Amino acid sequence: MCPDVIVRRIAGIFVLVTLALGTWVHAGWYGATAFVGLNLLQSSFTRWCLLERVLGRMRVAGCRPHEA
Repeated sequence: MCPDVIVRRIAGIFVLVTLALGTWVHAGWYGATAFVGLNLLQSSFTRWCLLERVLGRMRVAGCRPHEA
């Protein structure tokens, strides 16, 4: 589990970076933006987030591994 602010901050940064890359480098980067959006949408229904799981395993900034 991670504090929501960490997940939101990373997702926001990722969206902004991939939008910039899609604009200035190659339109294929918009697929990564869509992936983040879809993940945020599904996590609002399922309460499961891949980023939260990854950060927990890496023990980043207050995140802890998922208890099974």
